[in-house]
Parts: sequence; C-alpha cells; structure tokens
Amino acid sequence: MKIVNDLRLRFEDGLWALDTELALIDVVLEKHPEFYELVAEDIQGANKNNELGRKDGPSVEQVVRAAIYKELKQLSYTDLEYAQYDSRICAVFIKLDIRKPFSSEVFYKYISRVSEEGLTKLMVAINKVALSEGLEDAERIRMDTTVVESDIHYPTNNSLVWDCIKESHRILSKLEGVEKGLKVINYTGQAKSNYYQINVTKSEEKRRGLFEKQLGILRRSIKQTRRVLERLSKKEASQKSESKLKRQIEELLPLMEQVYSMTRRRQLDGEVVPNDEKIFSIYEKHTDIIVKGQREVKFGHKVNLSTGKNGLILGCEILKGNPSDSSLYQSTLSELKKNYDMEIRDVATDGGYASTPNLEYARGNGIINIVFNKVVGSLKNITTSLSMETRLKKWRSGIEAVISNLKRGFDLFRSEWKSKERFDAKVMWSVIAYNIRSMTRLCLMKLRPSS
Repeated sequence: MKIVNDLRLRFEDGLWALDTELALIDVVLEKHPEFYELVAEDIQGANKNNELGRKDGPSVEQVVRAAIYKELKQLSYTDLEYAQYDSRICAVFIKLDIRKPFSSEVFYKYISRVSEEGLTKLMVAINKVALSEGLEDAERIRMDTTVVESDIHYPTNNSLVWDCIKESHRILSKLEGVEKGLKVINYTGQAKSNYYQINVTKSEEKRRGLFEKQLGILRRSIKQTRRVLERLSKKEASQKSESKLKRQIEELLPLMEQVYSMTRRRQLDGEVVPNDEKIFSIYEKHTDIIVKGQREVKFGHKVNLSTGKNGLILGCEILKGNPSDSSLYQSTLSELKKNYDMEIRDVATDGGYASTPNLEYARGNGIINIVFNKVVGSLKNITTSLSMETRLKKWRSGIEAVISNLKRGFDLFRSEWKSKERFDAKVMWSVIAYNIRSMTRLCLMKLRPSS
C-alpha cells in the first residue's frame, strides 16, 4: 500500500491536507510521469506552425494537471484562469512555480485538443495503479448503459428548417462585409413568422400549407447560398475571414439539403423517415436519437460503463447510434481483459445484455458466475450457488449509484462541449475525475485507524 503511505506523508503538509483528491492524484502523477506521454502527441500538436501568442506555453504536465483540476472543481476556463491567481493549492498543483498564470484561451487551446483515445489510455493507466494498490478488484465486473445529451434544443422539423434559414443568413450577411459587390436577400423575416405559426397551428391541413411555404423559403435560401459558394470558388480568398466563412458554407449546404429532404418527406409526403436518414441538429450534427425501453426520447450519445468490485469505472465506451446492450457484452469483456490483463471471475449485468451467445461467450472465457438481472425463456444464470446469484444481483444494482454520482458530481447529464471529439473528451475527463474521487475515498478508508 505504498500510495496510501505516501498520501499519509503528503497530509503532513497542511496545504495538501486541505484537498485530499488533489493530494492523491499529485502522488500518482509524481510517481508515474510516463502518464503524460499518453496524451503528449495531442497536446504538442496544438502548437505546430503557431507563430502567434505566448511562446512559453504550458508543458504537457501542466495541461494535464490543469484539466484534472478544472474537472474536479467543475470550473469554466475563465474560472480556471482566476483560480491560478486566487488559489495557492491550484498554483502548486499545476506547478506554476514563479511563472505567470496562463490565460483561459491558452488552456482551452491545449485541453480541447486531447483526444478520447488518449484519455482512455490515461484512464486505464490510473486504474492500473488502483488495481496494483489493492484499491480495486477487476475480477468482478458489472455493466450498464446511460445517455449523455448533446447541448441542443429539442429537434423538430420546423425548428431545423428555421435553423437552416437563420444560419445561412448569418454566414452570408458576414460575407457581405468582406466580399465586394455581394448582395444577399434576407429570408429570415417571413421564415420566422412561419416558424411561430407552425408551432401554434393545430390543423394538419393548415400546417401542411405553412410547411409548403417554409420549405419554399428554405429552397430559395439553399439556391442563394449555393450561388454565393460558386462565386467564392471562382476566386482566391482575399482575407482569412472569407476562407473561414466559405468553409462554413461548404459544411452547411449538405445539411440544408438533408433537412429539406427529410422535412418534405415527412410533412408533405407523409413518409416515415428512418432515424439513420435524419439529422437532429445542424450545430451538433453528430447527435444520435436514443430510446431506452418505453422511456423518454433523448438526443446525445449512449455510453457503456463497466466497473470493478469497489466502483471504479474500468471501461467507458461512447457509442455511435443506439446499439442494443446485448451487442456490447462480448466486446466490453474482451477490452477489459486486454486493458488490465486480469482473469474475470464474476460478471453481473441487467437483462438488456442477456442472450445465449453472450452466456456461452462468458462461459468459454472462464467466467465462473454469469448473472443477468432478468432472464427470459430457457436462458438461465450460471453461478456456484443461489446465494451467489442473489448477492451478484444486489451488487449489480449499485452501478446505478455510480452513474448517478458521475452525472451529478460532474454535470454529465448534458455535455456543453461542442463537436463529437470534444463531447467524447468531456465524458472521459469526467470519468477520470470520478475515479480520482473514488480512489481518494478508498485510500481514506485505509488510512482510518482500525478500532
């Protein structure tokens, strides 16, 4: 229990005793500087070909430490900048020494570049420390899925059409200021009126007529946007802002066409459009529609979590689409075995993961106790005793508390980080911070004198 002893010594410094979570991860990072190499390529890549800004940028170590501090304290980037001035323990943890604190823009630039792949490696590396110290046991595994929502408004065909018209005009009106001779027709006035009328109209016949008008405006908006793009493509961009706006148009046009198509098919033709042919936000186009059972529809991404005996999250997979839980069972067990090189003895999941192939897979991989909370038909749990089955079912239910603590403690009901890459990174940083908090709790339990 070397980490526990080191933590006890660290607490002799009154500063570290004020924040046990930071003290623990500081001990871990001091002992394992190789962890920084897991995300170094992402962070150092942010500074390539950069001729502007402060030259003495933060080190990889400082970026990782700042990101952990930010997530543990649930700070914005502005708050993180302020904390460097205001908090002595923040400055010590980030290792500012005598250096001037870094701005919010600098930390945003570097932290936002860390990939989900790099963070998964970092999570696994920290978990291996917990396993080696006896804080966690990977021989017993439980799994469950949850949904993290994207930061979007509730999508309707009406709102998506309005978003397309509004966003198109926003970009084109900016181009008017940099492109000489460009004149843009503003379609937003009538479109906004149609949008509100559709929202309050109950009659299907009247709504259909309003949608016809609104789609006509969207088609004219698409034609105007395409003409502007063709005009820009015939000349070399004279300003950096012009190139940026051109790229935005190139990204927006196919989304406008997709929204036009799916809205026309649904609202005018009465067709049921498959989910994989829909888009739910033109701003966060990676968003999936998730329906779990008969519960409320959510828009974001499904996340598959697996924990060990003491509640540390050992596996976290951010999924594409809405795959069934049963399709995740085998790949999750395989990944856990590969990451931690440990033989799994017990696995407990809810009924969504249950299937005969999954049962046979687990048995074929030497798992002794295989429990699904609900089984149907001829499928039966495999355990050494009825008592063991009951205990594993009760233990499995504890993953609901893990998910609740993760979401409530790190505001993970909805990710406000933009783009799919940053959405994934937010989930992984939250999982790492949750595991640090859990490891701290387990260490403190071992530090308590036995009565």
